[in-house]
Amino acid sequence: MRNDSRLSRMLHVLIHMDKHQHSATSDMIAKMLNTNPVVVRRTMAGLREQGYVRSEKGHGGGWTLVRPLSEITLLDVYRAIGEPHLFAIGPADDQPQCLVEQAVNVVLGDAMKEAQALLLRRLDSVTLDKIGADFEAKLTALPARSYSCAS
Repeated sequence: MRNDSRLSRMLHVLIHMDKHQHSATSDMIAKMLNTNPVVVRRTMAGLREQGYVRSEKGHGGGWTLVRPLSEITLLDVYRAIGEPHLFAIGPADDQPQCLVEQAVNVVLGDAMKEAQALLLRRLDSVTLDKIGADFEAKLTALPARSYSCAS
């Protein structure tokens, strides 16, 4: 099963958007993420609907951040992108009448609910400005001109 990297990618985009004074077009973001601009627009639409970014069409248009990073949590972004599956593992349903499968599924289901609740609490406790501060600290520790990220 392929990893769903939308959360990581959108966090990346939002941190970059905060560091730049100009709007970012879907094409610019797509190049940064090595994806298609249509995918960017579709994913950013959820962030727009929640009031974290806005978009303007035409020359000079693009995506801009409208809320400070200190007001956006990882959980906010996770929800805005559609709450993708958090885990690749889950219960089997090959033999629903099998008592062993039923017992395994109950235990796995309980464990997954606990793990998901813990992860969602953690996502809710981290704001994007903390990530931005970590980036800035790492950036200042680097020798001049050694940072590279296509943005």
